[in-house]
Amino acid sequence: MIRDRIRVLELRSVRGTGGGPEKTILLGAQHADTDRFAVTVCYIRDGRDQLFGIDARAGHLGIDYVEILERSSFDRRIWPALRRLVRERSIDIVHAHEYKTDLLALLLARAEGTIPLATLHGWTGHSWRERWLYYALDKRLLRAFPMTIAVSSQIRAELLNHHVPADRVRVILNGIDPQSFRRDRARESVVRQELGIAPGEIVVGSIGRLEPQKRFDLLIRACAALRGRWPGLRLLIAGDGSQRGELEALADRLLPAGACRWLGHQPDITRLHHGFDLFVQSSDYEGTSNAVLEAMALETPLVATAAGGTEEMIEHDREGLVVPCGDLNQLAAAIERALLEPVQTHERVARARRRIETTLSFGARVAALERIYSELAAQRVRPLGRISEQCA
Repeated sequence: MIRDRIRVLELRSVRGTGGGPEKTILLGAQHADTDRFAVTVCYIRDGRDQLFGIDARAGHLGIDYVEILERSSFDRRIWPALRRLVRERSIDIVHAHEYKTDLLALLLARAEGTIPLATLHGWTGHSWRERWLYYALDKRLLRAFPMTIAVSSQIRAELLNHHVPADRVRVILNGIDPQSFRRDRARESVVRQELGIAPGEIVVGSIGRLEPQKRFDLLIRACAALRGRWPGLRLLIAGDGSQRGELEALADRLLPAGACRWLGHQPDITRLHHGFDLFVQSSDYEGTSNAVLEAMALETPLVATAAGGTEEMIEHDREGLVVPCGDLNQLAAAIERALLEPVQTHERVARARRRIETTLSFGARVAALERIYSELAAQRVRPLGRISEQCA
């Protein structure tokens, strides 16, 4: 029997400030229909992590947020703490968001009778353990879930290739709140002055973790190729990560002093976009890029590679310019085209904003997710039995 509200535990394990999935999880909890759903967000937090800041973001949003501390990646103490949390909150659905919590969701289903659900944001790690062990095991585990959510059709295809049943995989693209992300043209000159941008300079901006799959090296090379024809072009990159030193050295070698600035982690993305003339995503791999959604919402002209769900969000030459992944010449050409075609670029920006207000709104995403919650709760899946049998 289903109670008056379906009780959902959003379960995630991440280090540092996290990334796009954190925006989706936290804002999803904030936008939930509280008459029908009681959502608790739980992060498994490594006690050694000094950069973790998701608790502050959750507090600002006023959502039901809890943490379970661990001493190491294999701290067995988290298991009884999770079981207590599930019982105390009378959880119906445990919604996992990466390989570690995928496993925990299945174990909780066996131990506590909860319904497991997984959202696949992508497999973007670079260690050999992640690439050759954890991700491979995760894709097998996902066969045992009654439902999985892929944030792009590319991820769905990957799941089907690993024999996850097609009728158990739904695609829900990420979304964004069009009211929270809105451009104010009157702020542009002030923000550009604060960022130290001189009159007449053209700012190409990008935002993301400084990790290999984001291909900031490609973006730096593209801007270097354009500097001869566009001497006022400057590159601003917000984010941090393991490649920062390597990328800084590349920029120092290819671009004049001051032509590339590294802004580090920026909590106020809206302010930053008011200083950009163009936003570029140069990734080789994405799920559904929140950075692209933010650019669309904030009416920043957009050039992006066809990574992950990007082509599902923007149609080439309609909402932005889309180029093949890894193609330096086409990326540089698209950046230049966006700068040379102000009228067409403005039209693409307007169409992108309209898409954000309709099919890519965060409200549309939450509604699709809540339909899945209701469907799972109504069907009340059969007991899972042995996980090993269902993953075979």
